[in-house]
Amino acid sequence: MSTTFLIVGAGQAGAQAIDTLRREGFDGRLILVGEERELPYQRPPLSKKFLHGELAAERLPFRHRPFYDEHRVELRLGSKAVRLDRAAHTVELGGGERLTYDRALLCLGARARPLPCAGANLAGVHTLRTIDDANALRAQLRAGASAVIIGGGYIGLEAAAACRHFGLEATVLEMADRVMARVVSPEVSAFFAEAHRAHGVRLSCNTRVVSIEGSDRVAAVVCGDGTRLAADLVIAGVGAVPITDLAASAGLAVDDGIVVDEYCRTSDPSIFAAGDCVNHPSPHYGRRIRLESVDNAFEQAKTAALNMLGRNVIHDRIPWFWSDQYEHKLLIVGLRGDRDERVLRGDPRRGGFSTLYLRDGELTAVEAVDDTKDYMAARKLIAGRARLDPTKAADKGRDLKDAVI
Repeated sequence: MSTTFLIVGAGQAGAQAIDTLRREGFDGRLILVGEERELPYQRPPLSKKFLHGELAAERLPFRHRPFYDEHRVELRLGSKAVRLDRAAHTVELGGGERLTYDRALLCLGARARPLPCAGANLAGVHTLRTIDDANALRAQLRAGASAVIIGGGYIGLEAAAACRHFGLEATVLEMADRVMARVVSPEVSAFFAEAHRAHGVRLSCNTRVVSIEGSDRVAAVVCGDGTRLAADLVIAGVGAVPITDLAASAGLAVDDGIVVDEYCRTSDPSIFAAGDCVNHPSPHYGRRIRLESVDNAFEQAKTAALNMLGRNVIHDRIPWFWSDQYEHKLLIVGLRGDRDERVLRGDPRRGGFSTLYLRDGELTAVEAVDDTKDYMAARKLIAGRARLDPTKAADKGRDLKDAVI
């Protein structure tokens, strides 16, 4: 009897798992379930080139329909998995169909965190996670309109850049004392804040939104200090929440994501998980983490697929992230900790620069702004647990590798 592998979630992780399984010789029945009707597609361009109108929708899919036909992938798109029965090895879809599996892979992703205020459901309030979200938002990006962006993280700032590209008035409201405070150094925050101001974006930090006003459609955003900002549209970029409902209701271990071991295996040995929905151990950093990262989704899905085939491969990648804002590119590799020493490499006023993080001399993370060379060097140095001389590392005239002790 043919073995059946079932992949729930048709995003970046699900697409990569399909590719890996067939490349590695899996010849059994392969089913891909996806809640959206589209073939698996790239997500990062949604807030970047696609939102700007520089990338056509036809270029978003990883693979087109002939690939899935050729590789005998049964597609259940536009179908939500509503129940996972571990004892029966079945997944029930919203339309009532029950799919039986020998091994399953959950690539459920994450959903946009809802705004915790009145008026969040008014027409004209947008989030940005799917192609439908991006299309709905892009239709509203018309010159002269007023956009209020709630959240000064990656999505919020990339959305603000798109608004200015189309000639909208843009205001970013951030609860923290600086933009991207959770993910970058004060120097990098300051650089991008200045870049946005130079392009006409109004930034307001230490600002709490208490409500969104409007009858049928958004009209204004009200802040904690009483400020009322007129708005033709609102973009919410306040983070994401891992989708774990299916796993939790089936009794799988869940804790800020679906809990897996170093082999991407859940608390049920026949069920694996990968991507934004997963809480996994990082052998390199010695702690459990959950990553919202394209690279992690791809690499973790590869590992999970190999382990579904019985290969016993440990997932231990150094994560990396990026953001495009105007003409600037931010590249981050590694994870900083709570007690890292911070080293500024280069002058933010004079072009490319980087922030380095060292713990007991070991390089743990790098934030590179318009500096691909430092970023590429850092990937190798972090993976190799290189220790650096902070004084030499701060010298932009030296190659980063020359600072290794």
